[in-house]
Amino acid sequence: MATISSYNTAKGRRYRVRYRTPQGRQTDKRGFTTKKAAEAFAATVEVEKMRGEYVPPKLGQIAVGELGLAWLERKEADLKPSAYKSLETAWRIHVEPRWGNARLADIDLDSVERWIADLSRRGKGATVVIRAYGVLAGVLDSAVKARRLAKNPARGVENLPRKQRKPRVYLTHGQVDSLVAAAGPRGTLVYLLAYTGVRWGEAIGLRVKHLDLLRKRLTVVENAVQVNMQMHVGTPKSHTSRSVPIPDFLVVELARQCEGKERDALVFPGRDGEHLRRSVSFTGWFTKAVERAGVPRVTPHDLRHTAASLAVSAGVNVKALQRMLGHASAAMTLDTYAELFDDDLDAVGSALDQARSAAVWAKCGQGETEAT
Repeated sequence: MATISSYNTAKGRRYRVRYRTPQGRQTDKRGFTTKKAAEAFAATVEVEKMRGEYVPPKLGQIAVGELGLAWLERKEADLKPSAYKSLETAWRIHVEPRWGNARLADIDLDSVERWIADLSRRGKGATVVIRAYGVLAGVLDSAVKARRLAKNPARGVENLPRKQRKPRVYLTHGQVDSLVAAAGPRGTLVYLLAYTGVRWGEAIGLRVKHLDLLRKRLTVVENAVQVNMQMHVGTPKSHTSRSVPIPDFLVVELARQCEGKERDALVFPGRDGEHLRRSVSFTGWFTKAVERAGVPRVTPHDLRHTAASLAVSAGVNVKALQRMLGHASAAMTLDTYAELFDDDLDAVGSALDQARSAAVWAKCGQGETEAT
């Protein structure tokens, strides 16, 4: 069992807890300002030893910054460049300045919540705050796995801000046609985004050999993502390829787009023949096309939402829509586009009403037969 003793310092009386580690080695922890705090630590140590959760205090003396860099290196190997870039930025701008020199053992839930509140007070948006918190919590999770901490002191915060989802804009068939006309040479690309739901990076990574126009299918194999000024080409977001249906009218447009091109050629190349760069905000071709067409303000990614909307209005079922968009599950598709299925709810009400009416009439008819 642990023992507690007092000793005097220039700042007053302090308390020391002597105890044995699970390996039987005697050690101590000193510096407690009250006997009650020393007793609480002693009790915690004994419980942790019984549960097999004991972590030597000295292992928690390492700075967060040292673990953070190793954590980022692992993430860089696991994540796609765009995803890694957002984590690295959050670490460099928000996490490292506050926690880089802090020791693991000195972090508690209260200090983490105060940091979150400070970020919010400084006007940081919910997405920025949540991402920064996620980086810190991830680094501390790795400390728990390495047995430098018994538990993650950042888990269980109660003041994370909530994201406010931006209202989605869904274009009609007519509005898509207007946007295509305004886009000029990029019109077929706009049609592809609006009627297949492929992501921007998947569209600009599309090659002639990925098209099977006889079967009216395209295969999503590559995803080209621009991080700062560098283009990274890899697998799609889900790491798996998928087959996407092509409407008849778009088959004709794509055949024209691919005419005279080699099988390995990009369907929508940039001026240099390489992957098309992202349209620059305010001055790019897409923004200008939106202005000329007079349609609601949308981005290339918003056309993915339009594709979902047009598909649902055409009667496409959820499972087919999930496969078309490359979602992990039909539940994810429903969660993402729940508002598009409001008509289905109306249909449920109408169906129940019709079923009840049929049952009532059947009952009335049975009563008349018995009376006769």
